[in-house]
Amino acid sequence: MVRAVNAVGEFLKCASRRFRTLHIVSSAHPRLNPPETSNNIDLQGARLPFNRYVVFFALAGVGVGLDLLTKKLVFAQYFDPTKMGVKHWWIDGVFGIETSTNGGALFGMFQGGSTWLAGLSIIALIGIFVWLFVYRMAHSVYLTIALGLVTGGILGNIYDRMGFGFVSSYPEAIKYHVRDWIHFRLNGVPLFDPWPNFNIADSLLVCGAIMLFLFAVFGPGKPKKTA
Repeated sequence: MVRAVNAVGEFLKCASRRFRTLHIVSSAHPRLNPPETSNNIDLQGARLPFNRYVVFFALAGVGVGLDLLTKKLVFAQYFDPTKMGVKHWWIDGVFGIETSTNGGALFGMFQGGSTWLAGLSIIALIGIFVWLFVYRMAHSVYLTIALGLVTGGILGNIYDRMGFGFVSSYPEAIKYHVRDWIHFRLNGVPLFDPWPNFNIADSLLVCGAIMLFLFAVFGPGKPKKTA
C-alpha cells in the first residue's frame, strides 16, 4: 500500500502542474481545453460545481462500502485461522477466494507497520481533499473520479489497519491486519503464480492510480508534436 500512496503523491504533483497550465495552453491551443473547463478558468477562484462533490463522495462511499461489505461476508463464511491457504475457486485454478491477512504493505512488505501505514494513509486523504476542493482541482471530472476511487481504496484498508475490522474470534496477532480475499493466479507465469491476494480496496487504488498516471502522461497541458 505504501507504494501506491507514494505513487499517488507523485501523480498528484505531475497532474497538478499539467492541470494548472489549462488556462494558458488553451488560449493558444483551444483543442487542448476539455469541455469541462473554460478558456479563462481561474482554478483558485472559480466555484466548484456541486456535482463534483457528489461524484467524489459517491465513488468513495460506494467503494469503501463495497470493500467492507465483501470483507465481512467473505470472512464470515470462509475465514478459519486454523486452515489457512484453503481456496474456493470460481474459475478453477485461476480465480477465486482465499482469505488471508496482511500486516504490511504491497506484496507483504513492511510487516508490522500498520500504525505508521495508517498515519501515512490519513495524510494522503487530507492531501487529496485539499488538492481537489481547496485548490479546486475538482474542476476536472476525470481527476475527481480518479481520486474518488483512490479515496475509497484508502478508506477501506485504513479501516482494517486501525483495528475496526477485527472480530473477537480472530487471533489477536492479526488485529491490525488488512483482510484480503481475492485470489488470482496464472499457472507458470512469473509474478502471477500466484498474484498476492487482494481486496476491493486494492482494486480501487490500482484503478485510480492508473487513471492518474494516464492523466499525468497524456492529460491536458502536454504539447502535441507537430509534423
